[in-house]
Parts: sequence; C-alpha cells; structure tokens
Amino acid sequence: MSSSTALPGQSPIAETAPLSLCALEPRVPADRLVAEMVPPPRFDSVRFDTYVPDPKQPSQTEAVGVLSGFAAGLGGAHASGSGKRKWFSRKPAAPSAPLGVYLDGGYGVGKTHLLASLWHATPAAPSLKAFGTFVELTNLVGALGFQQTVQTLSGHRLLCIDEFELDDPGDTVLVSSLLSRLVEAGVALAATSNTLPGKLGEGRFAAADFLREIQGLSAHFRPLRIDGEDYRHRGLPEAPAPYSDEQVTRAAYATEGASLDDFPSLLDHLARVHPSRYGALTDGLRAVCLTDVRPVPDQSTALRLVVLADRLYDREVPVLASGLPFDRLFSEEMLNGGYRKKYFRAISRLTALARDAKGLVAQ
Repeated sequence: MSSSTALPGQSPIAETAPLSLCALEPRVPADRLVAEMVPPPRFDSVRFDTYVPDPKQPSQTEAVGVLSGFAAGLGGAHASGSGKRKWFSRKPAAPSAPLGVYLDGGYGVGKTHLLASLWHATPAAPSLKAFGTFVELTNLVGALGFQQTVQTLSGHRLLCIDEFELDDPGDTVLVSSLLSRLVEAGVALAATSNTLPGKLGEGRFAAADFLREIQGLSAHFRPLRIDGEDYRHRGLPEAPAPYSDEQVTRAAYATEGASLDDFPSLLDHLARVHPSRYGALTDGLRAVCLTDVRPVPDQSTALRLVVLADRLYDREVPVLASGLPFDRLFSEEMLNGGYRKKYFRAISRLTALARDAKGLVAQ
C-alpha cells in the first residue's frame, strides 16, 4: 500500500507504508518446518571448494578432505528414504566408518561453512537431508512430537546440527534420545556445538564436553578438530552509532519490503510467537527498522531476541535502528552468565546487519 507521507518539516512524497512485525502472527505447518531444514540463504552457495583454508592451519585442509570423503561415502546409503540404512550398519561404530562427525573448533574457523558444504556435497535429494540449528531441531520436536519427529527424520540420509547446545541439560537429553533413534535407523549425523558455561577460555575446544553430554552416542562420532584464530581474539566489532527516530522512520517508508516497529513492542510480541515461527515472521522482509532500542529487560526476552537475530542473519536482512547501539543490549550479568556465548553471537550478528543497513539512510 502506498501513501503520501511527510514527517514534520518535510515535503510529502509517495512512499510505501512499511510492514509491522508486531502485526504478524504466522502459522507454520509442521511439514514446512521439515522442508525448511536446509542450510540458510547465507550458506546457499558455500561448497568445500569455496572454503579457503589458512595455510598456517593444516587441520583446516585436513577437515575438507575428511568431510569430502564422508559425503562421498554416504552415496552408498539407501536412496528411497525408507527402511533401514545399510551403509554403516555393516560395522556399527567402527572407527573407520563412524556414523557421525563432530566439527570441533573455536569461533570464526568456518565450522558452519563446512557443515553446510557437507550437506550440499552429500549425494542425496534435499528431501533426504536435513540441516538446522539445535534450537530448530527442538522446535521441530515441539511441533511434531517425539515419535513423529523420529518417524519423519528416520527417512533421511544425513542430519546436520549446527550449534548443539551443551548449556541446556533438558534439551540435550531430548535431542540425544532422538539421535539415538536416528542412529538405529542408519541416519548419518554431523554436528558443531557451543561451549559449556564457565569454559570459554581462549583456545578451548568443546569435543570432550560434546561427547560426554551425548553419552551413549559418543562412539558414533569422529571428532574433527579445526584449528584457527579464535573469533574472540579479534574482539566484538564496535556497533555503528544508531540513527535518529526520524531517519529510521524515513528509511522504512522509502524501502520497499521494510518493517518498522518500536523495539520494546517487538520484544513483547516475540513472547506471543513461538520461536519456531520466527523464520516465517521474516518472510519477504527486505529490511528491519527499529526505533527506541533499549536494554533487554530479562533473560527470557534476551533468548528470544537471540533466535530472531539468528533468523535475520541467516536471511541477510539488514537492521536499521535508533536508540542504544546493539553492543549495549545485554546487561553485564547476562554477558557474564551461562548464555553469554549466545548474547555475544547476537551482538556480533546484529552489528553486522546494522552495518549492512547503512545504505538505507539517505545521505
């Protein structure tokens, strides 16, 4: 819908009224949740040959070779998507043919790039491969129920799980139980994970924690260490200075497909929308414009914002904002607590999207 809009002191021009995320309450069918378990748009075009290993880190080159071989080996799996798989079952848990691979490395070494490349390289139809974050997988179980999720994913050749969350014991047990059932069905697994609370020391890797948390599944995973510069060594990028309310509003009206919302109202709205629907909430968005950004009031709200930030980042949706810069969203208590890695990731991603939004503001 177009309208003639003028802010105080400005001449009216024909512009498109922005959307409001607060007005949207998407309903996402369970089959869409399954169909959307593919690498996000940001990783649509990544492949093993687009990963550029650091010549000073031979483990990166080795990882590409191991994962390429892992993908090629999956070509012998049952292709119809039904019944038991035979590729690994001949030698269960054999070290030479593990049913899963765990990418173990610090921030910024390209684990998600490699995980998505594995998905792309596996010789199977997209409907026989699944890729999602740990949160998306738990959301799928919430939408379908445990048994239906087992039945649905047992027909797959490969399941890739990015950011396996070691800081949530309940969900870890749930997903470990799910993976046990999928292993029995012959589904190959690949995963990355976060680090446990209190164990974010420089240079630290998470393989021991991951294998311990999944307990009986550990024998099915080959840890594949990927060395490289820890993202935290570079520090969080400084968030760009926020714009004024007027600049953000003008940009929202001038940008086709943009949304415009008051930040506190958006946070309230997220509490009424299940996180599994946040992807659908961003369908078709060209930009997100937010006014009155202020500190997030509590941890539940903060964790919902993290999920939204991930979905916006995956879809490369720029974020233009007024109020406080994004590096002041979370309190010191939050940044020093058990979920701090999530909050640092959200700051980093929202900061990147804020930089992407610079071109939306008229010079």
